[in-house]
Amino acid sequence: MKNQELDIVTGAFGYTGKYITRRLLAMGRRVRTLTGHPERGVGVNSAIEVSPLQFERPVELAESMRGASTLYNTYWIRFPRGKSTYEKAVENTRVLVSAAREAGLRRIVHLSITNPAPDSTLGYFRGKAEIEQIIANSGLSYAILRPTVIFGVEDVLLNNIAWLLRHFPVFAIPGSGRYQLQPVYVVDVAEMAVAASKESRNTVMDAVGPEVYTFEDLVSLIASKVGSRARRLHVAPPVALFLSRFVGWAVRDVVLTRDEVEGLMAGLLVSKETAIGWTRLSDWTDRHAHLLGKHYASELSRHFRNA
Repeated sequence: MKNQELDIVTGAFGYTGKYITRRLLAMGRRVRTLTGHPERGVGVNSAIEVSPLQFERPVELAESMRGASTLYNTYWIRFPRGKSTYEKAVENTRVLVSAAREAGLRRIVHLSITNPAPDSTLGYFRGKAEIEQIIANSGLSYAILRPTVIFGVEDVLLNNIAWLLRHFPVFAIPGSGRYQLQPVYVVDVAEMAVAASKESRNTVMDAVGPEVYTFEDLVSLIASKVGSRARRLHVAPPVALFLSRFVGWAVRDVVLTRDEVEGLMAGLLVSKETAIGWTRLSDWTDRHAHLLGKHYASELSRHFRNA
């Protein structure tokens, strides 16, 4: 065990981080996760070493990474809540990158988002661009992967679309529904991340799947796979957000955010580059439709509750 190379994964008990961790362990590597919820690792996998993600203690944070080769960073927030803001998440990442440099890590593999922009009016995309710049200026070797919507059994967006289609007679589509998105499979993203760690050159790449859908066609695909007869209605984006708050109140979660709606409608979740993901959503849903939407995936439960 001591002779195995060590990698650091932020959020190995979360969504994407879990799949990266599985891939690394299958390769015989040691994995230590930095997590804000170390209690979630109890009984999950004894092979995963656990350390707290303590941004307020940079010296200890650096020590928790010392001796490692690569940092796989999945840390981010989907929406602001309380003291957790996009600005705070950017500063936390600045601390994390500085600690990684102090610890002597060889490389950072960072998960960003397609089409980030430092001048974006959307805090989500602006914050992602700021983090990319922090990493690029760090002096460390890096690979930045820019996924779009990451799908899988436990994902938030596709799973919860399926859940809504299963449980409600009507599904609201913001605006025309003709705006596009390019989903990518979570296992593909994990394999891309691990492959990127083996290189030495600095690189930024869009991690996107082979299929492009309009949002309306995506909803229709999911509805057909889960056997939903819900009527799809086109509503103004503010109305869709308003209605989502009622559902959010019922499930005690934030179902939809303004940044998500505006980013989607602006075409920010589709790439102009050649797709490097290989799993087709249409094929995947054929095999996993029976699991989609069976249970609601709560973002608050994953990241904020009991924080």
